Amino acid sequence: MILAAGRGERLRPLTDHCPKPLLPVGGRPMIEWHLRGLAAAGIREVVVNHAHLGEQIERHLGDGARWGLRIRYSPEPVALETAGGIAQALALLGPDPFLVVNGDVFTDFDFGRARTIALQMDAAGLAAWCVMVANPAEHAGGDFRLSEGRLLRAAANAPTRTFSGIAVYRPQVFAAIAPGTRLRLRPVLDALIDERRIGAEHHGGRWVDVGTPERLAELAALHIS
Repeated sequence: MILAAGRGERLRPLTDHCPKPLLPVGGRPMIEWHLRGLAAAGIREVVVNHAHLGEQIERHLGDGARWGLRIRYSPEPVALETAGGIAQALALLGPDPFLVVNGDVFTDFDFGRARTIALQMDAAGLAAWCVMVANPAEHAGGDFRLSEGRLLRAAANAPTRTFSGIAVYRPQVFAAIAPGTRLRLRPVLDALIDERRIGAEHHGGRWVDVGTPERLAELAALHIS
């Protein structure tokens, strides 16, 4: 699932008339980099949620055939936040663990790793697995601790890392959330952390949260292929 329902407030006025995932990076819309990466990893079924200017996303991506994918859409009348958006799309995602990636990050993470992660989750009885990155300058405090392959809450004087927006979840994590509920992801993750049911790993490659015009411009200046 690609999360593409955000309004992109920090990127205004660019997002007043263009949904954030369609803003160009390296000569193509941001979301296309994810679609190419998913296709290269052998993933064929993709769900995209949308709210703000979502009809532009559907019009541009179509059914996904040009990337060898089958894209289905989960429209939201108003953005339901991450947990709410996943819960809204749950019927499209099936009974098995599924990969989720934020539509507004640019990364070279290998999406094919999701299959191995799902096996690791099965072996350890985990409900979720989050990919973490080094804290960027704009988020120096980080989000969570990573210790021996598990995600933990932040603690005083302990090093933290930032959640990349890439994760694998079991559908049961969101099953109790009623469709149409607006709910952030953080309380869901915190509850699973307290139950010691989240695995985690560090991605040391490229990762950028494309949240401001400045970061978008920095990416545009890079030679990306």
